[in-house]
Amino acid sequence: MALDRKIAYINLSTGKIETSPIPVEIRKKFLGGRGLDAYLLYNHAPQGCDPLGPDNPLMISGGLLTATCASATARTHIMAKSPLTGLLGSANMGGFFAPEMAWAGFHHLVIKGKAKKPVYIWIHNGKIEIRDAAHLWGKSTTETQWAIREELGDEDIKSAVIGQAGEKLVRYANVMTGIKNAAGRTGMGAVMGSKNLKAVAVRGTMDIRIAHPVEALEHNKRFIDGITGAKVNRTQGSLGTPFIWGATNSWGGLRNRNFQYNQMEYADDIEPERLDEIATETIGPHHMTGCFGCQVHCRAQYKIPSGPYAGKYDEGPEYTSQGAFGAEPDCRSAVTVLTGNHLVNQYGVDNLEIGSMIAWAMELYELGIITSKETDGLDLRFGNDEALLEMIHRICLRKGWLGDVLAEGGIPASEKIGKNSFDYLIQVKGMNNLHSDERGTPGLALNIATASRGSDHLRSRPAIDLYHLPEKVMRKIYSSPVPYDGPLSSEHTDYEGKPWQVFWHQNCYMAVDCLGICKYHTVFLGATLPNFEDWPKVIYYNTGLEFTPVELWEIAERCNNLERLFNLREGLTRNDLKKGDMLNHRYFDEPTKRGAPDVVGRTIDRQKFKKMVDEFYNHCGWDKQGVPAPGTLQRLGLDHEPSHLL
Repeated sequence: MALDRKIAYINLSTGKIETSPIPVEIRKKFLGGRGLDAYLLYNHAPQGCDPLGPDNPLMISGGLLTATCASATARTHIMAKSPLTGLLGSANMGGFFAPEMAWAGFHHLVIKGKAKKPVYIWIHNGKIEIRDAAHLWGKSTTETQWAIREELGDEDIKSAVIGQAGEKLVRYANVMTGIKNAAGRTGMGAVMGSKNLKAVAVRGTMDIRIAHPVEALEHNKRFIDGITGAKVNRTQGSLGTPFIWGATNSWGGLRNRNFQYNQMEYADDIEPERLDEIATETIGPHHMTGCFGCQVHCRAQYKIPSGPYAGKYDEGPEYTSQGAFGAEPDCRSAVTVLTGNHLVNQYGVDNLEIGSMIAWAMELYELGIITSKETDGLDLRFGNDEALLEMIHRICLRKGWLGDVLAEGGIPASEKIGKNSFDYLIQVKGMNNLHSDERGTPGLALNIATASRGSDHLRSRPAIDLYHLPEKVMRKIYSSPVPYDGPLSSEHTDYEGKPWQVFWHQNCYMAVDCLGICKYHTVFLGATLPNFEDWPKVIYYNTGLEFTPVELWEIAERCNNLERLFNLREGLTRNDLKKGDMLNHRYFDEPTKRGAPDVVGRTIDRQKFKKMVDEFYNHCGWDKQGVPAPGTLQRLGLDHEPSHLL
């Protein structure tokens, strides 16, 4: 059955491979996916280990529900110590890899050591071997996947791979599967590259027994009806995630010209309707596609219509690419956005991070902090499409002084560039923010400041705070599965009640990542979509495990506290601008300049922000410095970690 999927320990230094069952007791404490990976990281990563050294373990996993009858359980989770931040490294991607790995017999991989030469791991129906990858080194992410399929003679093989950015140890290189599914954040591709691990390839035809198959299928049908009936998902199925960018830009909630403005003007060519038009013209009427078990189909298929890469096929762009290659560098061409999206997919690099790094460098260039000497003559001003694309190449290949420096990530780059360059870097814990501007949304600002892996929109973001929900609706959501009678406000500019919302979403999204579900099938963007009350039946019908909503909440709390313990062990301090729960000074000092009336002129109030952090810590059961209290650890059964049970 689903619970029979094993864990494998693979040592690339010695070639030793061990497999073992995952005890049910461990499942009941951590479920799987991100939560169990957090347990494994805290137990297997030596304190202070070099993120690019052989002692840094790399976890690759599927969630508890992966490959079952549950809808949209396609997510693959990857975790290690981050080479970008020196703290928690964690990334998540869709596609078909995790289900294939489950059919091959495994839910979790723990990869240690470093191979002497390039290798890839081949997993097939319970068997694992380490194979030579010298012929794959230097290939793009898609070339690597097709080459493995040809070599092994099976077009159904799914692979998680790195491109040249991972090989070059770009500290925000990602792991890719398929055309565009990216485990993008925190540099997990660099960890693979440091281990000389080019790919993990999987193929499985092993049965998975469902505990109650008839009930599971019937329940999932009702589940799907609710998912596909939601307006937000109908919109995504038509326009993809770019619709989020369109709405956010119209309102004035995104970064433009690094952080100078909060709205991009004259951007018609990169609005979602324009991108949809291009995709329809170049692929056909049915141009939307999706991941395993998903009915939403949120990403487009397209061919670049013109320019040096004309005719190249790709998927997306996600709204993150609109920000990275449109709004932040102030480039207004759809072809530039589509080309940038294609390049990062082929090189295997985080689009959010590289777009932010280039936009930051553009602001430094216009301020004279870096000059044409550092750029090797490149005119790195805002709006220069050719310079933007050139810098993608330079960073991913570590070409030239500036390309090599920016490949190190924001904080090391600011130290090498010097002057006051750090002041302009929009980061938390060493990771750049996506292209959003949270000065008008205190709850979202608290989210990016306190998220476990750095500035983040997928760990605790109360996105539905922007919907102006009636308090009655909010009370129903945020008082379940545990009671809450504190303040709540449907006004996104308020500070009251936002710490609880961020805390609630932090636990919600952890549960989602432990189960292996896509966030678009949860309350992430839709107030009526599933959350804690809906998951116990799904789990029971598919696995036979019985949980109450409150028990799932406590599991999520436990896993979030493990991530916090890891970060604290590796140097996190509350108010540290480089390793703490703190925002860049521009959030407090520079008012927004554009957008709707409720946005213009906004800053984050320092004292109210401090109070929000205090309240958030209190909800988490942490002290004033963000350290879990002894009673919290005891309540969650973490007072004897690391326990080395798995």
